[in-house]
Amino acid sequence: MQRLDQASVEGWVTARLEQSQSSYRSWMSYIRDFGRWMRTHHDPDAYVLSDAWKAGAYTPARPYLLTAAQIEAFFTAARALECASPWRWQAVAFFTLMHSCGLRTGEVRNLRTEHLDPAGRWIDVVATKTRHPRRLPITDDIAAILAECQHTTRVEHRQAPEQVFFTSTGRSVSPVSVGVAFNRIWSAAGLARPDSGPQPRAYCFRHHFAYANLHRWMLTGRDVSAMLPYLSRYMGHASIESTYYYVHTSADFMSDYADITTTASEVLPEVGWS
Repeated sequence: MQRLDQASVEGWVTARLEQSQSSYRSWMSYIRDFGRWMRTHHDPDAYVLSDAWKAGAYTPARPYLLTAAQIEAFFTAARALECASPWRWQAVAFFTLMHSCGLRTGEVRNLRTEHLDPAGRWIDVVATKTRHPRRLPITDDIAAILAECQHTTRVEHRQAPEQVFFTSTGRSVSPVSVGVAFNRIWSAAGLARPDSGPQPRAYCFRHHFAYANLHRWMLTGRDVSAMLPYLSRYMGHASIESTYYYVHTSADFMSDYADITTTASEVLPEVGWS
């Protein structure tokens, strides 16, 4: 077995830092803990990542903010997608769940048919980042899109997999395939990409879901601070602090809602969500 030496570990970390466009660095602690585990159980000389590699203060990167025109063009292109894989009829439903329900990519990828009830207007999100399943209500429009996707799946595949979204071989779609499908649709829609800075990707739909809700509440005079716990619960955030991210990274809300993030006691009313 190859040894966990300093050159290998620090070389990998350096390469990861060069490839990443994010300022997120807490993953270094896992590399450090793995070195300690190796030293305790397998190799007393295993290298433990030096404290010199500790992450600095984490500053969330600004996401790419989708416009209404871009979203409309994207879904128009998704409906006309021509390919041999199930993405041909699944793309609209997949990205709709990210755009209109704010789901994470992995949450959509791991949906199973038993987790959907279009007739009952709900979906169960089980494969969550926080390991806390949640049942989400959905609109009639989303229910219709999911029902159409499932109907086409039954027509195209007599023995359809238990997954809602799958590849031509019947396996769950991978994170890479989601990116490939998104980029293909983005290009088919004739949408440009910025030369630098944040780039459009599938996860932007989840960001847009949060911003769109905040913006709608602001325009209709709702108490945004009181609504944040609802948004946090719906999106499956581990804590309200994760929801603050969407306030901090939007210039529109930084000026109008700078007082939202003062203290938890001022922000967390009874939400009545069972």
